[in-house]
Amino acid sequence: MFLSPRREPLLGVLVERYSQWIRRYIGGGQRSAKEGRINPQRKPPVPTRTEIPPMGIQTKRDFTKTCTFVTSKPKPISVDTYKGHKEVLENSGLVPKYIKKTDFGKVPTYLQKHNTEKKKAQEEYDNYVKEQREKQAMKQLSEEERRDILEGLKKNWDRIHHEYQGLSLVIDTWCKRAHKERLEADMKRLEKEMETFERFKVIYIADN
Repeated sequence: MFLSPRREPLLGVLVERYSQWIRRYIGGGQRSAKEGRINPQRKPPVPTRTEIPPMGIQTKRDFTKTCTFVTSKPKPISVDTYKGHKEVLENSGLVPKYIKKTDFGKVPTYLQKHNTEKKKAQEEYDNYVKEQREKQAMKQLSEEERRDILEGLKKNWDRIHHEYQGLSLVIDTWCKRAHKERLEADMKRLEKEMETFERFKVIYIADN
């Protein structure tokens, strides 16, 4: 085979680079066999041809039954989409397995505990309110007294509202402006008190 003078230097460079790669990655960087072993201890030697195997060993294991291949039956499935999506029938919700539990339909333990604590807290609060009411000598308004007070508040509001509607449209003096603001403040106060008496059926007042 004839090589031109122009290709000889190129071939020499390739050979030199290949030799460097061999020395770097194979020759110089290769680990020893002992360093890469996990368990460097030697294993027991293979029995020789003249060695007699142990005799008389018996076992109760039935290798025929153990090695018999048992076919596994597929689990029942349920197809829930038109595209053929499959799901195990037991987890699809179509099998009534939860209603057969012993605690089905019963209040969970954590809810029972929560209700007990809530009831206890309500009793403590009621006792505290009762003690404070006795200390301050507070009186509970009867239903008749509450209605009478509510009717009186409504009459006062109607009277002030009638007076408010009779004001002049032109407020050109300081006295007229002050009178108008006072009527508006009284109506708002009466509206708030009427809302309180209508909203709460049980009202306590001090005996002072």
